Amino acid sequence: MSNEATQPYQRIVQDVRDQIRSQQLIAGAKLPSMRELVETYNVAPGTVQRALSELRAAGLIYSHQGRGSFVTETANESTEDSTVRALKALEEKVADLTARLEKVEMQRGD
Repeated sequence: MSNEATQPYQRIVQDVRDQIRSQQLIAGAKLPSMRELVETYNVAPGTVQRALSELRAAGLIYSHQGRGSFVTETANESTEDSTVRALKALEEKVADLTARLEKVEMQRGD
Protein backbone atom coordinates (compact mmCIF):
# COMPACT_ATOMS: atom_id res chain seq x y z
CA MET A 1 0.00 0.00 0.00
CA SER A 2 1.47 3.36 -0.96
CA ASN A 3 1.70 6.24 1.48
CA GLU A 4 -0.84 8.18 -0.59
CA ALA A 5 -3.43 5.42 -0.07
CA THR A 6 -2.66 5.05 3.63
CA GLN A 7 -4.89 6.95 6.02
CA PRO A 8 -2.96 9.18 8.45
CA TYR A 9 -4.02 7.11 11.48
CA GLN A 10 -2.85 3.93 9.72
CA ARG A 11 0.57 5.46 9.17
CA ILE A 12 0.86 6.12 12.92
CA VAL A 13 -0.30 2.58 13.74
CA GLN A 14 2.20 1.09 11.29
CA ASP A 15 5.05 3.24 12.59
CA VAL A 16 4.37 2.17 16.19
CA ARG A 17 4.08 -1.49 15.11
CA ASP A 18 7.39 -1.20 13.28
CA GLN A 19 9.05 0.38 16.31
CA ILE A 20 7.77 -2.44 18.51
CA ARG A 21 8.85 -5.08 16.01
CA SER A 22 12.35 -3.57 15.74
CA GLN A 23 12.61 -3.28 19.56
CA GLN A 24 12.84 0.52 19.41
CA LEU A 25 9.80 0.40 21.70
CA ILE A 26 9.93 -2.35 24.29
CA ALA A 27 7.45 -3.59 26.88
CA GLY A 28 6.60 -0.82 29.32
CA ALA A 29 7.99 1.95 27.10
CA LYS A 30 5.98 5.16 27.09
CA LEU A 31 4.76 6.38 23.73
CA PRO A 32 5.15 10.04 22.84
CA SER A 33 2.39 12.27 24.22
CA MET A 34 -0.71 13.12 22.25
CA ARG A 35 0.69 16.58 21.56
CA GLU A 36 4.02 15.14 20.38
CA LEU A 37 2.28 12.69 18.04
CA VAL A 38 0.05 15.48 16.65
CA GLU A 39 3.15 17.57 15.92
CA THR A 40 5.25 14.67 14.59
CA TYR A 41 2.62 13.49 12.12
CA ASN A 42 1.05 16.91 11.50
CA VAL A 43 -2.45 15.53 12.12
CA ALA A 44 -5.49 16.39 14.22
CA PRO A 45 -5.80 15.03 17.77
CA GLY A 46 -8.72 12.85 16.65
CA THR A 47 -6.43 11.11 14.17
CA VAL A 48 -3.96 10.28 16.94
CA GLN A 49 -6.84 9.08 19.15
CA ARG A 50 -8.00 6.72 16.39
CA ALA A 51 -4.48 5.35 15.97
CA LEU A 52 -4.14 4.79 19.70
CA SER A 53 -7.55 3.06 19.76
CA GLU A 54 -6.39 0.71 16.99
CA LEU A 55 -3.18 -0.06 18.86
CA ARG A 56 -5.13 -0.72 22.08
CA ALA A 57 -7.56 -3.00 20.23
CA ALA A 58 -4.60 -4.93 18.82
CA GLY A 59 -3.27 -5.40 22.35
CA LEU A 60 -0.06 -3.52 21.62
CA ILE A 61 -0.53 -0.62 24.03
CA TYR A 62 -2.49 0.35 27.10
CA SER A 63 -3.31 3.86 28.28
CA HIS A 64 -3.66 5.52 31.67
CA GLN A 65 -5.61 8.77 31.88
CA GLY A 66 -3.18 11.57 32.60
CA ARG A 67 -0.09 9.35 32.39
CA GLY A 68 0.02 8.37 28.73
CA SER A 69 0.18 5.24 26.61
CA PHE A 70 2.59 2.38 27.12
CA VAL A 71 3.70 -0.72 25.21
CA THR A 72 2.12 -3.89 26.64
CA GLU A 73 4.23 -6.72 28.02
CA THR A 74 3.11 -8.97 25.17
CA ALA A 75 3.39 -6.45 22.33
CA ASN A 76 6.58 -7.89 20.84
CA GLU A 77 5.16 -11.40 21.02
CA SER A 78 1.88 -10.20 19.48
CA THR A 79 3.55 -8.59 16.47
CA GLU A 80 5.69 -11.69 15.91
CA ASP A 81 2.68 -13.99 16.32
CA SER A 82 0.57 -11.96 13.91
CA THR A 83 3.37 -11.98 11.35
CA VAL A 84 3.77 -15.75 11.65
CA ARG A 85 0.00 -16.23 11.36
CA ALA A 86 -0.13 -14.00 8.28
CA LEU A 87 2.71 -15.91 6.64
CA LYS A 88 1.08 -19.27 7.37
CA ALA A 89 -2.22 -18.05 5.93
CA LEU A 90 -0.41 -16.82 2.84
CA GLU A 91 1.38 -20.16 2.45
CA GLU A 92 -1.97 -21.97 2.66
CA LYS A 93 -3.49 -19.71 0.01
CA VAL A 94 -0.53 -20.25 -2.33
CA ALA A 95 -0.75 -24.03 -1.84
CA ASP A 96 -4.50 -23.93 -2.54
CA LEU A 97 -4.02 -21.81 -5.67
CA THR A 98 -1.23 -24.10 -6.86
CA ALA A 99 -3.45 -27.16 -6.45
CA ARG A 100 -6.32 -25.44 -8.26
CA LEU A 101 -4.04 -24.36 -11.10
CA GLU A 102 -2.68 -27.91 -11.48
CA LYS A 103 -6.25 -29.24 -11.63
CA VAL A 104 -7.23 -26.73 -14.33
CA GLU A 105 -4.10 -27.55 -16.34
CA MET A 106 -4.84 -31.28 -16.11
CA GLN A 107 -8.42 -30.70 -17.32
CA ARG A 108 -7.15 -28.66 -20.27
CA GLY A 109 -4.51 -31.26 -21.05
CA ASP A 110 -1.58 -28.85 -20.63
